[in-house]
Amino acid sequence: MIRLAGPRERSLADTADRAAREVPPARAPVEAVPVEAVWDLTTILLCGIFGMMALAALYFVRELAIPIVLAFMLNALLQPAMRLLSRVAVPRVVAALALVILLLCLLVAVVFPLSGPAAGWFAQAPQAVMKLEQWFSALKAPLEQFARVSAGVEKLAENGAEPVIPVTVKGEGLGGLLFSGTRSFAAGLFTTMLLLFFLLVAGDMFLRRLVELLPSYSDRKQLIEMSREIERSISRYLVTVTVMNLIVGAITGVAAYASGLSDPVLWGTVAFLLNYIPIIGPLCCTAILFLAGLLSFDSAWSAALPAGIYLVVHMVEADSVTPMLLAKRFTLNPVLVIISIVFWYWMWGVMGAFLAVPMLAAFKLVCDRVAPLAAIGHFIGGDPRE
Repeated sequence: MIRLAGPRERSLADTADRAAREVPPARAPVEAVPVEAVWDLTTILLCGIFGMMALAALYFVRELAIPIVLAFMLNALLQPAMRLLSRVAVPRVVAALALVILLLCLLVAVVFPLSGPAAGWFAQAPQAVMKLEQWFSALKAPLEQFARVSAGVEKLAENGAEPVIPVTVKGEGLGGLLFSGTRSFAAGLFTTMLLLFFLLVAGDMFLRRLVELLPSYSDRKQLIEMSREIERSISRYLVTVTVMNLIVGAITGVAAYASGLSDPVLWGTVAFLLNYIPIIGPLCCTAILFLAGLLSFDSAWSAALPAGIYLVVHMVEADSVTPMLLAKRFTLNPVLVIISIVFWYWMWGVMGAFLAVPMLAAFKLVCDRVAPLAAIGHFIGGDPRE
C-alpha cells in the first residue's frame, strides 16, 4: 500500500477520519463476493448494454464531451505546476488564472503566426501531387488499363438497369462551413478553459465529497490512495509525453532548417502535435514532410531528407527513450492503440484521435488499481518482454 504524505494527503486522511466518525454506515456489512460470482453472464451483458448506450450518448454530445475530457486531461497535465506554485504560497485562484492565461498565450503565439505559412503550403499541395504522378509515371499504363477494364465491367452491369436520376445536394458554402467551424472551435476553447480554471481552483473538493459518502474508513482510505496514484500516473504520463514531443518537434524544426526547408517552426509544430497520435501520427508527419520536400527541392534525396531525419528521431524516441522513462506499466497494446485511435476519430474527429491514447492509458491505470478490472488492465497493456 502507498503511504499518505504531504499536507494535501494529510488533509484527505483527516477528512476520511472525520467522515468515518460522523457518517454512520448506510447498511450492515456484508460478506465479500468472489470475483467469479460478480462477472457472471448477466453482469457482462448489462455492462455491455450500458457501455454501448454510453458510447452512443458520447457520440451525440461530442461538442460538449470533448471540451470536458480535454479540460480534465489538461488539469492532470498542469497539476505539477499547481503543486509547485502552492509550495511557494501562491493562492490557488491566482495560480490557476496564471496557468490558464499562459496556456492561452501559448496557443495564440503558435496558431496565429503559423496560420499564414500553413495556408500557403496547403495551397501548393496539388503541385506536390503532380510531382508524385511524374515520378510514378511508369505505373501509369497499367493503372489506365485497369481503369478501362473497370469501366467495361461497370457498363456491363448497367445494361438493363433503370436510369439513374441525378441528385443535387445543396448546402452551405465554404464560407459558411469555415465560419461554423471557427465558431465551434471558439465555443469549445472557451468551455475548456473555463472548466480547466475551476478544476484547478477546486483541487481535491470532488474527492473530499466522494470520500465522505463512503460507508467505511477502509474504503475511504483505499479511494484516496487509488485516486492519488492514478493522478500521479496520468500526470507523469502526460508530462513525459509532452516533453518528449517538444524535443522531437525541436529536432524536426532544426533538421528542416538545416535541410533548406522553409518555415521550420511550422514543421516542428506539426511534428510536436502529430507525435501525440502513436503510429498513425508519425506516418502522417513523414508524408507531410516528404510532400513539402517535393515542393522545395528537385532531387528525390533532398526531398526525402527532412522526412527521413524525423522518422529516425521518432523511432529512437518511441522505441527507446519514452518507454524507458514511462516504465513498463505504461506500455499499451499496439493493436488496441490503433483501434482506439480509429474509433475515437470516428466518434469525435481529429480531437478524438488526439485524446484516444491518453484516455486509453488513463483507463488502463484505473483498471490496474481496481481488482475486478485487473484482467482488463492486463489485456490493454503491452508485452512486458518488449
